[in-house]
Amino acid sequence: MCDLCKPPPQESTKSCMDCSASYCNECFKIHHPWGTIKAQHEYVGPTTNFRPKILMCPEHETERINMYCELCRRPVCHLCKLGGNHANHRVTTMSSAYKTLKEKLSKDIDYLIGKESQVKSQISELNLLMKETECNGERAKEEAITHFEKLFEILEERKSSVLKAIDSSKKLRLDKFQTQMEEYQGLLENNGLVGYAQEVLKETDQSCFVQTAKQLHLRIQKATESLKSFRPAAQTSFEDYVVNTSKQTELLGELSFFSSGIDVPEINEEQSKVYNNALINWHHPEKDKADSYVLEYRKINREDEMSWNEIEVCGTSKIIQDLENSSTYAFRVRAYKGSICSPCSRELILHTPPAPVFSFLFDEKCGYNNEHLLLNLKRDRVESRAGFNLLLAAERIQVGYYTSLDYIIGDTGITKGKHFWAFRVEPYSYLVKVGVASSDKLQEWLRSPRDAVSPRYEQDSGHDSGSEDACFDSSQPFTLVTIGMKKFFIPKSPTSSNEPENRVLPMPTSIGIFLDYDKGKVSFYDMDHMKCLYERQVDCSHTLYPAFALMGSGGIQLEEPITAKYLEYQEDM
Repeated sequence: MCDLCKPPPQESTKSCMDCSASYCNECFKIHHPWGTIKAQHEYVGPTTNFRPKILMCPEHETERINMYCELCRRPVCHLCKLGGNHANHRVTTMSSAYKTLKEKLSKDIDYLIGKESQVKSQISELNLLMKETECNGERAKEEAITHFEKLFEILEERKSSVLKAIDSSKKLRLDKFQTQMEEYQGLLENNGLVGYAQEVLKETDQSCFVQTAKQLHLRIQKATESLKSFRPAAQTSFEDYVVNTSKQTELLGELSFFSSGIDVPEINEEQSKVYNNALINWHHPEKDKADSYVLEYRKINREDEMSWNEIEVCGTSKIIQDLENSSTYAFRVRAYKGSICSPCSRELILHTPPAPVFSFLFDEKCGYNNEHLLLNLKRDRVESRAGFNLLLAAERIQVGYYTSLDYIIGDTGITKGKHFWAFRVEPYSYLVKVGVASSDKLQEWLRSPRDAVSPRYEQDSGHDSGSEDACFDSSQPFTLVTIGMKKFFIPKSPTSSNEPENRVLPMPTSIGIFLDYDKGKVSFYDMDHMKCLYERQVDCSHTLYPAFALMGSGGIQLEEPITAKYLEYQEDM
């Protein structure tokens, strides 16, 4: 019937292959008017089969497919062959490809038809295997329940024994306290020993009094001594009866299938880290026995219990992307061998940076002193070699002089938003300053470097010049902290203790800097624990740059972003 007629529909006379619809004569004329593009549509007799007879090239939409690429095994048009993706590929005519593929498909169908009895036999075998799996699974559940019930029985037995021991000890102690209390009650007037002694004192017969008083005097002396040195007859504490279940809890936490034969993987905490992404590395003692691994991770939320995300991994390391900033994540991994899996590894807890990672390299043009600083080709590592020239000229030095800092900055500035970057200071470094500085302050430093590093110039120079206290509360256009001799030095502050032992921390393996440009605040982090060591306000009225300065021997290495290339490099190492 016609698809476009108003009810009741008329019987169709033709079908349009381009519109995939059937029409009566009147409707066809209305929807395919003469002189329009639709008038050129291909039409056939009434049909419900609208499979297109002519395929168009997906890359060249106006071209019909007329060839077959043997390399890619797909139909193509002549433009694909002339200058497209199939220019150097071997192609054949569509008729030849049609004939070849039809013969191959016919042979495959004939083969399957000939193997029908074999297919039915295998279907029957699969049905039996499914039933067997169902039975074995139920039997395994029953055996597991039996083992757990045995554990429950042992626990109940031990619970009963422990509670019985506690009750016995409690009864014994209460009896001792009761006896001691009765003895002391006897010391009260008109009661017990004192009452008996008072009656004895009334005895007028001297011989009877002496005979009774001797024993009574000994009892009173003993009671008097007991009164002078009061000691409870028993202890009230039950510290010796606290049940230690730590070892058993750990063993129960590692409870697994005896027959699995797959060791538990161990996450390598030293090689696992978080920066722009998370890199999780693990070790498996039976590496060759595992077919694959499943890495699980989830965000730790105090309010809600987050579900675990799972990723199947073939190797022993994986990069996790799109983690939320300023969050804590837990990671664990388990191994698979066929359908059998190992228990999960111990969880690794990692903290993500407080802001997106800011990528930059050292600037080799702005203020870079190539006589004192050595920059590698990748521009992500700088070393100070100022001491070498000094040693070469040492025979001419008779008096001391003040050595200046050599500055180097990042090649990208910051004008808005939150940013985080990290780096490593070499342990042998004598004096390194790291932080941020505004563009105008950098120009001032680089124009007169010796004046700029005067001990009276910087707020955090470490000298009691008197000028430091004046700028504690004011926002300045730079903030630098000092690192050297494997120590991290906290700048002086009026709100905290300025004693040396409180201002000197061990140097972290990797140091992070968090700049909140909009709030005008810069913070310094210990990357190993993602812990803030120091923060203060900074003037953000100009463009801020990552700033570094070195004096004497030293080296700084920027942290490399974690990417697929980083993972390949780690595996090569």
